[in-house]
Amino acid sequence: MSPSDQDRQILGKKTDYLTVRADPLDSREWLSQGRVCQLLDLHHISHVGIMRAQPPFEVLRTNQNGTFMLACLEGEGVVLTDGRWRTIKSGQACLLPPFVLNSLKCTNRQPWTFAWVRYRESRSTTPIVSSASPVSGAFDGHAFKAAIEGLHAEAGNGGGATALHHWTELIHHYVLRFARPHVPDERLWRMWQVVEADLKRPWSLNELAAVACMSDEHLRRLCRKEIGRSPRQQLTFLRLQRAMHLLSTTDDKVEVIAREIGFESAFTFSNTFKQWIGWRPSEHRKRIH
Repeated sequence: MSPSDQDRQILGKKTDYLTVRADPLDSREWLSQGRVCQLLDLHHISHVGIMRAQPPFEVLRTNQNGTFMLACLEGEGVVLTDGRWRTIKSGQACLLPPFVLNSLKCTNRQPWTFAWVRYRESRSTTPIVSSASPVSGAFDGHAFKAAIEGLHAEAGNGGGATALHHWTELIHHYVLRFARPHVPDERLWRMWQVVEADLKRPWSLNELAAVACMSDEHLRRLCRKEIGRSPRQQLTFLRLQRAMHLLSTTDDKVEVIAREIGFESAFTFSNTFKQWIGWRPSEHRKRIH
């Protein structure tokens, strides 16, 4: 079964939304009635939009080929990330990396209003998501929403290239502001740089804290605040991102890749990969060929 055969989208009769897409030939039903701005393609953006979702709203993408950012404006919903469901409430945003299982859904009878940007990225390019990117965090989405509304209005009224370019740049700017934030404590950024250069090492929390020149507990609190993950979860995220790259660009066996990124066994690596990414390493390699 191909990835597209497994995708699921249940919008529900009461769900309302507006969209702007880059490709005028994109014939997907839920996008085809939206407006078109080909300038989005300058930043490899596939589509943007604002949705007021209501149950039974649910979306599942088995192999999302681009970074996805969602900013909650009202209510709350859940997003599948790092192998578990994460609640995203008003005033928060989440950022999902490309080429992983992506799912989001309403959790109660109340509407869930959010704005989103979906990128289109290849495995050979550097994605929006980096080691410094938060998986979730505080984000005032109202300016972000206004930029999408501005683009939607101009795209529907025969807007000139200057205005369309302005709104497109502003949307991309808000995504980058969230995805590549200024890190108030540079010790955290330097620590992850050291870790990324030596993922094979069996890092303990105590060793990570020593590199960052802070206590274990302070490191835990800072990671939760800045990137929405514990130090151990962030380490796993970095290892799996490296694994995806190696699976895509080398013919190394799964066992070799597991050792290269710091897993004690191929079994543990395979199970962790499936939990976080949505399928096993061997399946991932089949999907890209």
